[in-house]
Amino acid sequence: MMHGDIAGLMVAPTAAIREAVERINVGRAGIALVVGPGRELVGTLTDGDIRRAVLAGMGLGEPVSRILDRKGGSLPVTAAEGTTRAALIEKMRECGVLQLPIVNSQGVVVDLALVKDFLYGDALPLQAVVMAGGFGKRLMPLTESTPKPMLPVGDKPLLEHIVGQLQASGIHRVKLTTHFNPETIRAHFGDGQEFGLDIGYVNEEEPLGTAGALGLIEGGDEEPVLLMNGDILTQVDFRALLAFHREHEAELTVGVRQYDFHVPYGVLHCEGERVLGIQEKPRFNFLVNAGIYLVGPSARRLIEPGRRFDMTQLIEAVAERGGRVVAFPIVEYWLDIGQLADYQKAQEDIRKWKD
Repeated sequence: MMHGDIAGLMVAPTAAIREAVERINVGRAGIALVVGPGRELVGTLTDGDIRRAVLAGMGLGEPVSRILDRKGGSLPVTAAEGTTRAALIEKMRECGVLQLPIVNSQGVVVDLALVKDFLYGDALPLQAVVMAGGFGKRLMPLTESTPKPMLPVGDKPLLEHIVGQLQASGIHRVKLTTHFNPETIRAHFGDGQEFGLDIGYVNEEEPLGTAGALGLIEGGDEEPVLLMNGDILTQVDFRALLAFHREHEAELTVGVRQYDFHVPYGVLHCEGERVLGIQEKPRFNFLVNAGIYLVGPSARRLIEPGRRFDMTQLIEAVAERGGRVVAFPIVEYWLDIGQLADYQKAQEDIRKWKD
């Protein structure tokens, strides 16, 4: 159970969805409590509720109440103040919930029970594979002799930020795939003990594509593998990613990001030479690949060891055989450091985090 002030998890129905995302991220409870003016509980938003809303086309600037309406206005599962620990566990099991708000006789939230505090340890049962072998040609001359993941962001290399996030999430086994100047990466991270991790290396003599290195990873055949690009700065919740993967019984989960494209002109809709209408400066919304994946055992077996294999091929191969590929919307901070402007933004963002 959470003891003390839970006001940091509370949000008003009129607040923007992005504010609920911030509450979930800061509170690390996987839930935002939607409350009225007297802190009476009117609804809950889980991490999964928000990501499903994004997949349905909802924007982060829309009010929280829209998600509550989408859920049908059903009241959240709660427990009464004074409920015993055993009864809380049983209720969470029966209702299939990971969080259980505790309310007093007036319906005011006074505490929150979390199933992870009762049943789970801190370790996350995942092996992570970070692809750190790229040349980073678009970041030349910075990457002339330095692997892109080893470029400093703030006071440490980008890859160290990633490794630290994995360790903080409870992931203890990490493989780093290398190709360009692998000695620089090995010399910095060693066996990982200094970083509280078990770090191993897979060196690609020839680049194997965005998924090919998984064919060289041994062990972990009964669990999904977290695969991510080594040039991403993000605050994504890996526990939420695993929960989403399991909830949807996926063979392959692809992290996706909302991408808005604004056309700064009026767009004509024509049929031949005839103009049917005009849309002034339209904005289009897409879900784009964010370079973070959970790859299940059955999907991994489709990758032939030593053969070049891209993630696009793996997605298509799983889908063609009738496997379940699902999209996991990343609503947390995410930045792909592909160009010099992105690298500069990463430096600015890191400074803001520290401030």
